[in-house]
Amino acid sequence: MSESTVSAADLERAWHDTKLAQVLYHDWESDTYDDKWSISFDERCVSYARDRFAAVAGTDGWPYRKALEIGAGTGFFSLNLRQAGVLDEVHITDLSPGMVRAAQRNARSLGFEIEGRVADAERLPYDDATFDVVVGHAVIHHIPDVELAFREVVRVLRPGGRIVICGEPTRYGDRIARALSRATWWTATRVTRLPPLAPRWARPEQELDESSRAAALEAVVDLHTFDPGELTATVRRAGGEQVRTVTEELTAAWFGWPVRTLEYAVNPDRLGWRWAMFAYRSWQRLSALDRALARVVPAELYYNVSVTAVRGGVSQR
Repeated sequence: MSESTVSAADLERAWHDTKLAQVLYHDWESDTYDDKWSISFDERCVSYARDRFAAVAGTDGWPYRKALEIGAGTGFFSLNLRQAGVLDEVHITDLSPGMVRAAQRNARSLGFEIEGRVADAERLPYDDATFDVVVGHAVIHHIPDVELAFREVVRVLRPGGRIVICGEPTRYGDRIARALSRATWWTATRVTRLPPLAPRWARPEQELDESSRAAALEAVVDLHTFDPGELTATVRRAGGEQVRTVTEELTAAWFGWPVRTLEYAVNPDRLGWRWAMFAYRSWQRLSALDRALARVVPAELYYNVSVTAVRGGVSQR
C-alpha cells in the first residue's frame, strides 16, 4: 500500500488501533523494507539466519519438512533458512498484505514458490497439528497478546514439533539501541546538510520526512521488549515444553544500530560495496566478542533474545 492510498482518517485511527497501525506501517514499508534493513538472500543473510536458528535450537532434524513463519515480513528468515537447508516446504503469514506479496516475490526470485496468507498470529488459519516447525524473526514484539500467539503456534504444531523465534528486543538492549539510533539520526541528518557535504551526501528531504513519519508509527507497532526469564515463563504457560532462551548482540548491537541508521540517513549512492563489507565484517567480529563476553555479562543486557520450545507428545515426523 502506498502512502497515497491511505486516508487521513485511517492514519488517525491507526494511532489508537495497533493492528490497523501494523497493516498500514508494514504495507507502507513493504517495497523498501529489504533495502532499509540490508536484507538479502545471499550467503551473508543465509548464514546469519542459519546461525541464529542453530544457536537456540541446534541442528537436529534438518530439514524440517513443513514450516510456517509467522509475521514473515518480506520472508527474510524462512526463505534464507530454506536456502540453508533448515526448512523444506515453507508457508508464511503476515498481517500486512504488502509484506505477504513481497515475500512471495522474493521466493519466486529465488526459484521456488511459497504459500502466503494474510493472517493474525493470534488466530492462525490452520488446522491443529499442521506443521513440523513454526519460526519467526523480530515478530512477537509486534503482537498485542504474546501468550495467545504462542498458544496458537503450539496448536498448529505436530506433536514433537518445534517453535523457533529469534531476534526479539530485550528490555535493556532495546533502550540502548534506540538511544544510539536517535543520536545517529540527529547527527547524520544535520551534518550531511552542511554546504560542503549536502550535494553528495544529503538524502532528499522528502525521503527523510517519510522515514520520520514511519518512525513515528513505530511507537504504535513496537509493543513489547522482553526479559529472557519472563519470556520463558510465557512460552511455558502457552503449552511449550523444553523452553530455552539465548541472548545475542551486545557490542555488535552498539555498532550495528548506528550503522543501520546512518545508512538510511544519508544518500545511499555514497555507501557502496566496500562500506557494506566493512559493516558486515565488523559486526561479525563484534558478535564473536559478544559470545565470549556472555560468560560474564548478564543475559538481560544483550540486545536480542531468541526462544525455542517443543510441543509435547510423540513426534509424527
